[in-house]
Amino acid sequence: MSWLDLEQLLLTEQPARPVSLAPSLQHGELREQALRLAAGLQTRGVRRLAVHLEDTADLAIALLGAWRAGAKVLLPADLQGQTRQRLNPHVDLWLSEHPGDANLSSLLDEPLPGAILALDDCALTLCTSGSSGEAKLIDKSLRQLGNEVRALEHLWGAELGQACIVGSVAAQHIYGLLFRVLWPLCAGRVFVRRAQPFPEDLQRVSLEQPDFAWIASPALLKRMGDNLDWPALSRVRRVFSSGGALPLPAARQLRDNLGQWPTEIFGSSETGGIAWRQGGELWRPFAGVRASLNSAGALRIESPYLPSGQIEQTADGARFEADGRFELLGRLDRIVKLEEKRISLPMLEQALASHPWVEDARLGVIQAHRAYLGALVALSDAGLHALRNQGRRTLTGQLRQHLGEHCAALALPRRWRLVRQLPLNAQGKLPQAELETQLYAPRTQQPQLLGQREADGQWHLELEVPLDLAHFTGHFPQTPVLPGVVQIDWAQQLARQLIAELPPRFCGMEVLKFQQLVRPGDRLQLSLRFDASRGKLYFAYRNGAAACSSGRILLAAAHA
Repeated sequence: MSWLDLEQLLLTEQPARPVSLAPSLQHGELREQALRLAAGLQTRGVRRLAVHLEDTADLAIALLGAWRAGAKVLLPADLQGQTRQRLNPHVDLWLSEHPGDANLSSLLDEPLPGAILALDDCALTLCTSGSSGEAKLIDKSLRQLGNEVRALEHLWGAELGQACIVGSVAAQHIYGLLFRVLWPLCAGRVFVRRAQPFPEDLQRVSLEQPDFAWIASPALLKRMGDNLDWPALSRVRRVFSSGGALPLPAARQLRDNLGQWPTEIFGSSETGGIAWRQGGELWRPFAGVRASLNSAGALRIESPYLPSGQIEQTADGARFEADGRFELLGRLDRIVKLEEKRISLPMLEQALASHPWVEDARLGVIQAHRAYLGALVALSDAGLHALRNQGRRTLTGQLRQHLGEHCAALALPRRWRLVRQLPLNAQGKLPQAELETQLYAPRTQQPQLLGQREADGQWHLELEVPLDLAHFTGHFPQTPVLPGVVQIDWAQQLARQLIAELPPRFCGMEVLKFQQLVRPGDRLQLSLRFDASRGKLYFAYRNGAAACSSGRILLAAAHA
């Protein structure tokens, strides 16, 4: 399929040029809808359009239509109330799948003529929280975006051929937007409209295609597991990863399973792509990107993906080889002082992550009577096994001992929070505000609710038992077990949230059974049914096929 630059996508119809799957869309249909949207936006006088669409074909239509209408596009990271309130001064109209917002079909009018888009007038604003949690608006021109997709095609276009593009990441951010939408549009490669955030979904959609490539995140690639059809998936043309560093063990496992190293992309919303690597090698700058160091040893970037003449100063420490490749040394803005001693949080995080019990870790400063470090640790499978069979105290003691080989006692975390996965945002980052929330909050006493449904008067809930549940303390030190009284309390609390007519007074229990231990990280299925005529709440916990506990809770009115 011939290449079309971004500015040419609305010029003339390309009848046989595919755009997307599920449902399928051809270039002619995309072009017509974009030109009709352009007319509708002009009629309504929209100059600033906020777009949040999970369907990437619709996102492409919205972008091209807005640019043809001369409107500036803003891509918010989410549709939360605080986000809308913050961005409303920059927006004339919200276009999304959310009720109450404008939708594509409501904005279409008689189409404008096809035209070449103006490289320096067509504007896009990305909204990123970065690591600080503070929203930042980053402007991009069509020229910058076009320069980047041409560079990607020059590097990997021949290898991808006509591979279908399957992604797991959101297209509201620069990586997903470029790799899932704009690059395949220009190259004439078909893409799957919706993100596939789970390994099983990624596999199912991929194997429906003769050729495919993955646009993924480290979070997904780290949990691909052994239960996939790896021989069939080895047809993947290339696996891209961005949003954070992919641990070398995970990259090596993908190489063993797929016969290729994943390709990691290093960059940011501000800079666009900076460099790439495979297999933990040094980073290779993209063509045209000039990387250097300032006096503090932090990367400075000059790039065709930046406004002309702009130099972007990052806070990423680096070390260069003579051939221009470089090693990242961590964020220089994450060096903290404790009792006048400088401590590198990235260095300690890397040290923690090198322990076989740790999948990933983030550290932060807790300001109390005396400042000290806290650690948010995502456990590996081996770490979960150690927690379940040796207890929390032994696990954190071993991690402290391991970390003590890399730092002074002052830098050892005094507060530990254990999770299965770090709560990364859609950009693969952990905002500072979220890290602080996790570290400052007391250990939870509630299950994590994964899903719920009601059928024939009975509720079915999917729960996960948090690794760091406060109820495990003392029950028991070396073998944490969920107390039976907590299981009863959870059943009653959750039922009160779901069943409006539940009487308020607890009167006792009947036929209570405990058949299997519930441990940290277990996935439980809880069924709840209330018999109003008898005042009895029936509950039953299962862990897959195994029954864990069940019983009837007797309830009555407050003054019965």
